[in-house]
Amino acid sequence: MDNGYCSWMEIMFCFLCPQLTLYLGKRDFVDHIDSVDPVDGAVLIDPEYLKDRKVYVTMTCAFRYGRDDLDVMGLTFRKDIYFDAYQVYPPLPENKRELTCLQTKLIHKLGENCYPFFFKIPTNLPCSVTLQPGQDDIGKSCGVDFEVKGFCAENLEEKIHKRNSVCLIIRKVQFAPEESKVKPKVETTRQFLMSDKPLNLQVSLEKELFYHEEPIKITVHINNTTNKVVKKIKLWVEQITEVVLYQLDKYAKVVSSEETDDTVAVNSTFTKVYSLTPILESNRQKRGLALDGKLKHQDTNLASSTMLRPELDKDVLGILVSYCLKVKVTVSRGG
Repeated sequence: MDNGYCSWMEIMFCFLCPQLTLYLGKRDFVDHIDSVDPVDGAVLIDPEYLKDRKVYVTMTCAFRYGRDDLDVMGLTFRKDIYFDAYQVYPPLPENKRELTCLQTKLIHKLGENCYPFFFKIPTNLPCSVTLQPGQDDIGKSCGVDFEVKGFCAENLEEKIHKRNSVCLIIRKVQFAPEESKVKPKVETTRQFLMSDKPLNLQVSLEKELFYHEEPIKITVHINNTTNKVVKKIKLWVEQITEVVLYQLDKYAKVVSSEETDDTVAVNSTFTKVYSLTPILESNRQKRGLALDGKLKHQDTNLASSTMLRPELDKDVLGILVSYCLKVKVTVSRGG
């Protein structure tokens, strides 16, 4: 299988085998929470090769929870979450619909043997997520991915040979418009033995939503009315990953941290703004870290937080990702 860009359309992706060529305009499809970008494309067919067979295009959302080299006795560590099939040739009357701009240009350019296909991605499917493999891991990474496959066969149940098919990975990515005006804030008070008055710690953020590689500004305010000296402040951001599809597996990994020697004297106040920037570049050696779905030969980012609707079944989402900011204050004489 080969792939490349079509010279006549800058954004076109072309994936081919000798008998079929699959065209898509993009490989990232955005989840807007209430809707998802549709998957529209076309297949160029060699009619002499088909004989009496049909041409199908399928879209599969799958969760892989084991590596290829662990597959034994015909069993695979993979679960299909969603499957949809589209009969491209011969065209079915119920599939007839208005062509998109992309499909119109493809058919005009490629001729009468070019046939369109169309998929609507349900809003309740998970976004593409990959668990970062270790240095010694081989094969496909664990995680959720979407695959579009074109092939010729007599029916959908027929075993498909690689030489008769072409497939590619696409991504369902999430976009969260910044609408909330809430400024997160948390406060805690600690009373120490042998100290009449407490220590008060306040932590606040300028907003609650941050995009990839955007610095997180953290305001730390300490009111120390105790007889102890604050001698150290530590801040860190954890990525919390929950694998919920096949078992409840939850773990946290630090993706950005800072430890300072800032001190706060007895009966004094302290306010300072710190900055943490969680990025993949600083965390490439951490096995199991959740990343946005990765396409071959392309880099990616730390996985976006999973945005849940109240009516959604969490188990269908496969992997849930969230982030937590923690601040630790250490005081003198064992506090």
